[in-house]
Amino acid sequence: MLRRRDKRGAIAMIDISAPGFDASVYGLDQHTVMARIHGVLPDGTVVEGMEVFRRAYSAVGLGWLLAPSRWPIIGRLFDWAYNLFARYRLRLTGRAHACDDACARPTETARP
Repeated sequence: MLRRRDKRGAIAMIDISAPGFDASVYGLDQHTVMARIHGVLPDGTVVEGMEVFRRAYSAVGLGWLLAPSRWPIIGRLFDWAYNLFARYRLRLTGRAHACDDACARPTETARP
């Protein structure tokens, strides 16, 4: 939906599960980027969680939809709900094993 709305090319989306994706380019590891959504701002700053959605929706002219997520009390509820969803999203979307290889931690893959 965001791709369709992004007429100005304001958002670049990257498939973090694609072969060849290297999270270290962003100062992160694969396990971290698979655990929750991340975004990289034009200045290189990495944001995560609901802040990614707030900025992406604003970039395509839909910022008003998530404006309440910036309000103090309601914002904490949005953040909590996203964190809960992120924790279980692969199971909820039928991709429980999608992270098996892609999320291997470097210390785990280095073991004999």
